[in-house]
Amino acid sequence: MKVVGIHGIAHTHLTAPQIEAEWLPAIQGGLEEAGFPRITKEDFTIAAYGALFRPAGTRAGNLPKLPAEDVTDEWEEMLLLEWWREAARLSEANRAELDPLGEDSTIQSPEFEGRGGFSAIVPRALRQIAKSKFFQALGGERAVLFALKQVREYLQNVEMKAAIQARVVDKVTPETKVIIGHSLGSVIAYECLCAHSEWNVEALVTVGSPLGSPLVFKALTPSPQGEKGVYPKVKHWFNIADQGDVVAVREKLAPYFGAVVDRLVHNGWQSHSAARYLNAQATGEAIATGLFDS
Repeated sequence: MKVVGIHGIAHTHLTAPQIEAEWLPAIQGGLEEAGFPRITKEDFTIAAYGALFRPAGTRAGNLPKLPAEDVTDEWEEMLLLEWWREAARLSEANRAELDPLGEDSTIQSPEFEGRGGFSAIVPRALRQIAKSKFFQALGGERAVLFALKQVREYLQNVEMKAAIQARVVDKVTPETKVIIGHSLGSVIAYECLCAHSEWNVEALVTVGSPLGSPLVFKALTPSPQGEKGVYPKVKHWFNIADQGDVVAVREKLAPYFGAVVDRLVHNGWQSHSAARYLNAQATGEAIATGLFDS
């Protein structure tokens, strides 16, 4: 396959063909907006890993019932606070210049940070983050907790990371020229490329990426060297971000990794939407660079 996509969180009950059906038209649209020919179904595949997070034999519905008390890990609490700060920043920006497509304007900031105990911070953080348009659409507080668990599981559970990366390795062939990673998928794409210098991939395209999150950045494999992350073996790395994306946290990755081409897009209120990222002209240009500029 010429193009391999790696999805992000909240795909626990979706398989590769279902995600491909959403991503392919968006990629085709982005390429056309950029003035390039469409790729075909035969050119594209998704490395789907959501099922690895699927609880076996339960009736948990789309999201498991995770209470605030389930956040017992300090790293999880710190990531929760990181998301909260970003959601509050975007909320404050929207209060200053009200935009109906922007972030929820009622999200309070974590002003009490440093006061109160662990048990007090987590429920308040969850209530505020759950107001954000992205997490609200996914299912509120339960979605925040499930996303939190998935990110930590990938970064800290060696067996889970190996299983997820194996699904990517299975999809990449000598013909693969572009790898697209959305959200957590961008972290997976980055680490896989660093681990497989033998691949012939021309371009890494990250969209809605949390790679600039201080907590995620420090947890990467390979470990950053000082304040710089290792640059993977690709000719081009394009990072596409929406300024209102609460998950991305940092819209520019060049300060962290060097020769990354950072580009901004506007996805409306669906700021973290994979489809809206993929059908943007900037993303089409990035994908085309890997396909046609070799």
